[in-house]
Amino acid sequence: MDKASEPNPDRKNSQSDLAPGLYVAATPIGNARDITLRALAALKACDAIAAEDTRVTAKLLAIHGVSKPLFAYNDHNAARERPRLIARLGHGERIVLVSDAGTPLISDPGYKLVREALRLGIHVEALPGASALLTALVISGLPTDRFLFAGFLPARTGERRNVLSELKSVPASLVFFESPQRLAESLADLAQILGGRDAAVCRELTKLHEETRRGHLDALAAAYADSPPPKGEVTIIVAPSPTREPDRAHAEALLEKALAFMPVRAAADLVADALNTSRRTLYERALALRSEHDE
Repeated sequence: MDKASEPNPDRKNSQSDLAPGLYVAATPIGNARDITLRALAALKACDAIAAEDTRVTAKLLAIHGVSKPLFAYNDHNAARERPRLIARLGHGERIVLVSDAGTPLISDPGYKLVREALRLGIHVEALPGASALLTALVISGLPTDRFLFAGFLPARTGERRNVLSELKSVPASLVFFESPQRLAESLADLAQILGGRDAAVCRELTKLHEETRRGHLDALAAAYADSPPPKGEVTIIVAPSPTREPDRAHAEALLEKALAFMPVRAAADLVADALNTSRRTLYERALALRSEHDE
């Protein structure tokens, strides 16, 4: 077989083979070279690109030599543009959805578009790549086996503290996006509500002035309180809630009281919630206490 007739392993990703549908493509969070080959192939082969900010995306396309029709799809026009976009997809167009940086649908209106496209049976495909939350998580030095992405914290102090109180007992690393202007006050609230946990503040990820500060929340809060607001996108990683063994004598005393008027399972659940500890351990101890009382 001569070379001209050999099967091309990249044939599936060629421009002519891009199927009609919506392509959710990750774009670089800073360094323009962090775009994937699949994303570039789709951008070159598509009929149009739906961008959070057409000016930002135009710069990226120019760097990589891509010229395609661009239109805006963002928080401000999503309700108006979504039906038009869905109609175009329904007519068999190939549209790539991108955000200003990173993976679409993370803190942008892409979720509703994907949901509607799937409801109508339109092909939706993800082209994975850069993500600020994952990039920050892996360089934070904090546990990565379980994490919760909580998006942007509320701008108002009271609402922000209420949200943090709800997250206080989550047994996972917490990931937040934050604006530079609110960073100092958010860190102060994090330190006050979550306590002296380890944390990392990641800024300008993959860019020339990338910076990551690591330390206890109270120390980070003090450092940023004494400095002007930093520049660039900010991601905060906070260590999980510390797991502490409850006072066994106190736990047993509570179980004894609960078992006097409720079943074993309910008593164990009640005390576990009160002490923020293992239900299984308390359930086994409650069974033993009930057995001792029944003898």
